[in-house]
Amino acid sequence: MSQRKFKGYFVQREVLDEIRLDEVAQKGTWSVKPRLGERVKESLRCSGPRLKHILLSWIPVLGWLPRYSFRENAVGDLISGCSVGIMHLPQGMAYALLASLRPVFGLYTSLYPVLVYFIFGTSRHISIGTFAVISIMIGSVTERLAPDSNFIVNGTNGTETVNLDERDAYRVQIACSLTVLAGIFQILLGVVRFGFVVTYLSEPLVRGYTTGSACHVCVSQLKYLFGVSPARFAGPLSLIYTLVDLCKLLPQTKVPELVVSLVALSVLIVVKEVNACYRQKLPLPVPIELIVIIAATIITHFCGLTDKYYIDVVGEIPSGLKAPRAPDATLFSKVLGDAFAVAIVGYAINISLGKTFALKHGYKVDSNQELVALGLSNTVGGFFQCYSVTSSLSRSLVQESTGGKTQVAGLISSIIVLIAVLKIGSLFEDLPKAVLSTIVFVNLKGMFKQFMDVPSLWKTNKVDLLVWLVTFTSTILLNLDLGLAVSIGFSMLTVIFRTQLPHYSILGNVPGTDLYLDTEKYKEAKEIPGIKIFRSSTTIYYTNAEMYLEVLQEKSGIEIGKLLTAKKKQQAKQKRKQEKEKKKAKKEEKKQKKAVKHLANGTFSLKESEISKRKVSEETNGQRQGNGVALTLKETTANGLGNGQVNWAYQPDTTMSESDSDSDTGCHGDESITQVSHHSDEGKGRACGSGTHSIILDISTTSFVDSVTVKTLKNIFRDFGEVDLEIYLAGCQACVVEQLETAGFFSESIPKSRLFVTVHDAVLHILNKLGQKDFMLDMSCNTQM
Repeated sequence: MSQRKFKGYFVQREVLDEIRLDEVAQKGTWSVKPRLGERVKESLRCSGPRLKHILLSWIPVLGWLPRYSFRENAVGDLISGCSVGIMHLPQGMAYALLASLRPVFGLYTSLYPVLVYFIFGTSRHISIGTFAVISIMIGSVTERLAPDSNFIVNGTNGTETVNLDERDAYRVQIACSLTVLAGIFQILLGVVRFGFVVTYLSEPLVRGYTTGSACHVCVSQLKYLFGVSPARFAGPLSLIYTLVDLCKLLPQTKVPELVVSLVALSVLIVVKEVNACYRQKLPLPVPIELIVIIAATIITHFCGLTDKYYIDVVGEIPSGLKAPRAPDATLFSKVLGDAFAVAIVGYAINISLGKTFALKHGYKVDSNQELVALGLSNTVGGFFQCYSVTSSLSRSLVQESTGGKTQVAGLISSIIVLIAVLKIGSLFEDLPKAVLSTIVFVNLKGMFKQFMDVPSLWKTNKVDLLVWLVTFTSTILLNLDLGLAVSIGFSMLTVIFRTQLPHYSILGNVPGTDLYLDTEKYKEAKEIPGIKIFRSSTTIYYTNAEMYLEVLQEKSGIEIGKLLTAKKKQQAKQKRKQEKEKKKAKKEEKKQKKAVKHLANGTFSLKESEISKRKVSEETNGQRQGNGVALTLKETTANGLGNGQVNWAYQPDTTMSESDSDSDTGCHGDESITQVSHHSDEGKGRACGSGTHSIILDISTTSFVDSVTVKTLKNIFRDFGEVDLEIYLAGCQACVVEQLETAGFFSESIPKSRLFVTVHDAVLHILNKLGQKDFMLDMSCNTQM
């Protein structure tokens, strides 16, 4: 295979620090955003076009319905609406059992909310109505607040029975109150433009949660499949307890109901697989769910299966519509947390499906308006004895595949449901509940296929796999409400840990380029002698600022604490030496005075010579004091370089005893090795081992800075500066520069000239400052200095 060659490019420009960049790029101080007062005035301004825009944004049907094309959309929407309406009938009745309500309330839920979404929704392809996950969440609340044990009455023969009518009526009140409260939450979040909250529910979290919910749905329907009545459990591990109780009751299985379930399940599975295999050839999918419930109802009614084998059936289904009724507000406090969970989960499922279809068909879905539309669907539906709704994947796929183009398909499906409620609902009174449970089982296939996410995530992203597994496990063990809270908390923790434990790297230059890459991952990336380039993979803020400083010292091999301690020891040592020399000088002076007293006039010349010697000694001491508290330098006389400065950062942490310190007057073996710079332009010494004199902090990945970050960077400049290390910043974004200016980061000790546009600019500046022209030429930068 021939190696692919790319064309090169040539860039010639000057080295730019932040000050020079502002001049070259002509940074402006103006603001393109309107002021707060102007925005308030604009929001309060009333005009015809503005009123029209508000109406169209809040009531989307006024925008698209007048432009509806009958020629292009009518036939597809009609066929699609009829197909989805036929699906609504069996699914509505089946999912009502999941909510522990009578089947007719599932039909109501498939009617009113769909009409509301037709007016306020923005997605053209999703099918609003009953959904397994939301239904089981509602059912967990209704059974917790209205268990059978609260409605036990004494029978005629002294037996205890459950007052089903009173129990079901109270459960309807609970479901409606929860639905209205969830709708209010959704409306409020949509009005304040809080639709982005769903972004905190990642795709692995939603898929893990729906898979765990599918397991709850599956277990809840086993009692209809086997014809048994397990005890009701609530709280953590309720799913496990229910499964154990079901296993104990298996010997009491009603064989007729099991046979009905297995026959219906077999037929549904076979025909649905045929629909899937031949969906391109079939004009419409075979409505097998409707066919099965019609056939099961007819067989049960005419064969008398209810009387002969005591098969549990749906029972009375009242015809007609009920008047709206206000929910019981006293129940709001009892369902507050559950309502919020239902609101968030329902919206997450709805917007994910809506955006999927919008992306596929090239139109836009307004996330905030979707939140308002779903909230209005729930709120209005709650007044008409409906429970919470969201979009269904199976119905939405049918609506799209059968030619649905607009929300008119949803309107037609609701008309089909309305006809069923008004005229033919009562005909399904002999429908076995076992058949409805098999419909639920078959429609869980898509959710159970999400188990295939596990091997896929194992290969692609193990953190997302961990989120999926924790969400699934917590949903199974802790129930739906606590499971959602735990999974969201864990998902947030993974984000925190990812930013708290980023990847840190030392960068090196790729020869002949201006690229700087991780030296541990790229062989050709070579460190520049004397310069350490340090980068973090994420934003520096209060959770990782301390670790940033620690890893900087570790990667650069410079331990600030030890170096500062060593410097203080050397300062103390030098101070003690100076004090000893002063004491010595005083003693000599006293001796000289005594000598003067004992000597006669003939010793005057000797006194004069002693005084001159003392002056020479004092001048020598003054020169030593003028050099500061530097460590003892090796005498360098070659080329006149004996006056170089010493870099305190590279003095070892000596642990000499005081006696040794007092007795030593020069370097002590390898414990106090120093090296003077051999370039007078450097101005700073180099370490014996690494020779580092400058550190560049690449903060191009930082998107914001907080007060802790500013303080940490100031400390880095201060501490490293005290040990004669030059610190530079590179790649800082404009918004971050503004935040640094606001926080008072720049000063005389940290001028803006320490901030460079790129790492390469900073490197060239350092090399030019040190006078290393030869190395700059090797880098082939083509840069004007």
